[in-house]
Amino acid sequence: MVDGESRAEPAVGAPRRNAEPGESVRTAKPPRLFFLTLTAERRLRRWIAGRGREHGISASAGGVLLYVASHPGASTGEVADAVQASPAGMSGLLARMESAGLITRAPDPADARTIRLALTPAGTEALGVVHGAINELNTRINDGFTPEELETVARWLRHVSTALD
Repeated sequence: MVDGESRAEPAVGAPRRNAEPGESVRTAKPPRLFFLTLTAERRLRRWIAGRGREHGISASAGGVLLYVASHPGASTGEVADAVQASPAGMSGLLARMESAGLITRAPDPADARTIRLALTPAGTEALGVVHGAINELNTRINDGFTPEELETVARWLRHVSTALD
C-alpha cells in the first residue's frame, strides 16, 4: 500500500502528463463521492449524538426541535416529511420527546385526527444546545474552505437530493 492509502479509500494519483514512449498515461480517478458522503453522514451523526447525549437529544430529536421552533403548531406529518422519517419512527420519537418534556402534542381544534406539536420550555432550552452544537460543527467542517468551495459542495448536495427524487 502507498503511504496514506487505505483499503477503504484508495489514494488518487495525479495524472501523468508527459509519459515516455511506451508508457501508459495514468489518469486520476474521480473521488468516490458516494462512499465519502456516507462516511461523512455517519461521522456527523456520531458527533451530534455525542454532543446531545448529556441532554438526551439525538440527531433526529434535534431536527424535530429545529423544525417545530421555526414552524410552531406543525403537524406530526409535516415534521415527519421535514426530517424524512417514517410515520412509525416519528411516532416513537415524538413519544420519547414528549416523555422527556421537550414537546407537547395536542389535537388540532379543526380536525381531531391531526396532531399539532409545540416546544415546551425544556424543549426551547434543548434547542439552545442544538444551536450551539450546530454552530460548533459548522465552524469545524467549514474551516479551510473558501465560500466559493462551500457553495460548490452545497450545490452538489442539492443536486444529489433532487436528482434522486
